[in-house]
Amino acid sequence: MDVPWGRVIAGTLWPSLALGQEHVIAIVAVLGTTISPYCFFWQASQEAQEERTDATQHPLTEAPAEGPAAIARMRADTLVGMGYGCAIALFIMITAAATLHAHGVTDIQTSAQAAEALRPIAGDFAYLAVAIGIIGIGLLAVPVLAGSAAYAVGEAMGWTTGLERLPQDARAFYAAIAVATLAGTAINFLGIDPIRALF
Repeated sequence: MDVPWGRVIAGTLWPSLALGQEHVIAIVAVLGTTISPYCFFWQASQEAQEERTDATQHPLTEAPAEGPAAIARMRADTLVGMGYGCAIALFIMITAAATLHAHGVTDIQTSAQAAEALRPIAGDFAYLAVAIGIIGIGLLAVPVLAGSAAYAVGEAMGWTTGLERLPQDARAFYAAIAVATLAGTAINFLGIDPIRALF
C-alpha cells in the first residue's frame, strides 16, 4: 500500500471543502458521531459520580480551591481521549482512501462489499479482517451508546444512575441499558442500512 504522505498531511491541514449536498452531509455525520452523547451525558455523570464516591474529592462549592486542579485533570482526560479517538478515525480514513478509494471503490453499502473490496489487498483473509473489525467496533460502541442513552434518560427522569451501583439499586437505569442494547441489536435484523442510518 503506497500512501502519499505529503498529500495526506497537506489535505489534513488544508482540506478542500465543497458546499455540495454530499459534502455537507458527510461533515454533519462526522460531527454527529464525534460530538456524541458520551461527551454530554456519560462523562459528566461519571465526574459527578466520582465526586460522590471518592472521599478525597469535594464539591467545588465547598472547596473552590480544588477547582483549577480538577478542571485541569478533566481537560487532560478529555484531550487525551478525544485525541486518541480522532487519531484512530484519521488513520481509518487514510487506510480506506489508500486501499478502497485508490482502487475505485467509493460506494460500499454492506460489510460483504467492504470485504470483497479488500480482497485484492488482504486476499482470503479479507472477510476475517472485516468480521474482526465489526465485532471489535461493536464491542466498543454498543456499551458506550447504550450506557450514554441510559445516563441521558436517567438524568432527565431523575432516576438513580451509575455503573458503580448494583442493579437492584438502579433498576430503571440498567433497564434503559438493556432496552438500548436490544434496540441496537434489533436494528441489525430489520434490514436497516447502518451507513445510511449513521448519515
